[in-house]
Amino acid sequence: MSSHNEISSLIWSVPDDILRGLFKPHEYGDIVLPFIVLRRLDCILESRKDEVYQLWEEYRGKVEDPEPIIKGQLGVEFFNRSKYDLSRLKGDSKNIRLNFNDYLNGFSRNVYDIVDNFGLEKHIQKLDKNNRLYQLIDKFTEIDLHPDVVDNHTMGSVFEELLRRFSEMSNETSGEHYTPRDVVTLLVSLLFSESDDDLSGQGKIRTLYDCCCGTGGMLSLGKRWVLDNINSDLEINLYGQELNPVTYSVCKSDILITGENPNNIKLGSSLSEDGYPGSKFDYMITNPPFGVSWKSDQSFVNEESQSQFGRFSVGTPRVSDGSLLFLQHLISKMDEKGSRIGIVFNGSPLFTGDSGSGESEIRRWIIENDWLECIVSLPDQLFFNTGISTYVWIVTNRKSNQRKGKVQLINGSDLHSTMRKSLGNKRKEITESDRQRILDSYTSFEESDSSKIYPNEFFGYTKVTIEQPLIENGVVKTTRSGDPKPDSSKRDHERIPLTEDIEEYIKREVSPHLSDFWVDRSRDSVGYEINFSKYFYEYTPPRPIEEISRDILQLDSESEGLLHRIIGIDR
Repeated sequence: MSSHNEISSLIWSVPDDILRGLFKPHEYGDIVLPFIVLRRLDCILESRKDEVYQLWEEYRGKVEDPEPIIKGQLGVEFFNRSKYDLSRLKGDSKNIRLNFNDYLNGFSRNVYDIVDNFGLEKHIQKLDKNNRLYQLIDKFTEIDLHPDVVDNHTMGSVFEELLRRFSEMSNETSGEHYTPRDVVTLLVSLLFSESDDDLSGQGKIRTLYDCCCGTGGMLSLGKRWVLDNINSDLEINLYGQELNPVTYSVCKSDILITGENPNNIKLGSSLSEDGYPGSKFDYMITNPPFGVSWKSDQSFVNEESQSQFGRFSVGTPRVSDGSLLFLQHLISKMDEKGSRIGIVFNGSPLFTGDSGSGESEIRRWIIENDWLECIVSLPDQLFFNTGISTYVWIVTNRKSNQRKGKVQLINGSDLHSTMRKSLGNKRKEITESDRQRILDSYTSFEESDSSKIYPNEFFGYTKVTIEQPLIENGVVKTTRSGDPKPDSSKRDHERIPLTEDIEEYIKREVSPHLSDFWVDRSRDSVGYEINFSKYFYEYTPPRPIEEISRDILQLDSESEGLLHRIIGIDR
């Protein structure tokens, strides 16, 4: 059985031998990853290759679609009915391009979907024109990826390792499709760490879903974490959806070559083209795009938001940032028996939007339903394509008894190590010890300098309107009923925490400062926000004036001596 490192090194040599000088480094993965898939499929299908070809030739003129017959008679989920594979293509070097196209078109529909969305055509044309297509095919036929040589686990590790390395070579775009491993590992450990009872035992089947699955790293690493840390016998079925055709193909390929069901990966926007309408999942995990407009989905989202039972019925965020829409989508897929969600956000979903806004209403809906379990602040400079600070939200409808009615906040922003070599904007990483400190804070569920626990209502407030009378020429203007008219230029608002009595607050904070005012309670609106930095702010008293004066005098004295040494005179 070949090792992960041996196979990775062998494949990693391909760009140097074949692609260098013809393609830019950030393009290498677009060629090598599809060829890994093709070679793996060839090795799997080799023993039935001739049978498939014969059956296709026998039935293609007799029935409209021979594919079901081939699958049924041979008991296979996918096949290639072309007479070629990568090895056989080498037998006719003069017609390599024509025969290669015949080979690609010979895959069953579920595999052709992957190949087609890879967008190989433009690269194949360039390879053939420069006499590199044959060389590339020849190079890959030297690599044996048969499951007897490279099992599914090793194959998955190889694919993931190469994907990571190619992503790092394309720092300007990798962050859109690839979440750094250290972030994913923290996310999945938080998602699963309090689920031992649900995940332990024999014969259990659980589902894991990612609505923005990119290349599938969260799904594969999430499954592996559970198998390695909780229950190696658990059956976890993976589901995902991805908008970008190329990364969709990479994800579906990874799922296919590691023995998972490739039909569980859907193409399209999960907001407007939900690939799993009505489905529920046990665990959900995702890293949606930060601060990205949802204008392309706006018509569909707005229409669904009008439905009482629609995913977005409680409100929609501003069009410039659709982050909270993805969380609403995931919440719609929580099972009544209990589900857990782990999602990565930037700071915007914490506080953007005043009371009554879409963002505030979404936060209110989540918190008042007691679904928000924990938020962890992460260090900045963790991602390849952005240096902003990020946050992990854990959302669930099966809180433990001690967590009910409460939200835990963990400050992990200082838990990181500086990388020896930056990767784009990624200059920091969460080490194993950093991750364990965060997990310890989470599982202990105790207050500390880095962990705060608040009741749900702590994050809510009532926005009340303070009015003052309109005065013209020294006279208070009134309505027909004799009530004073409000002066809109003097109108003010107070945000009163839900934990406080409104009348007591007005008496304490407003009455001492205004002699003639009233509160228009008809304008009351409830809002929710999470001011993370404020809760962990530590006041540092200023230095004593005597100490500051002493330092100034010392600096002044030093500057006089410096001036004398430079120009030889006193000031």
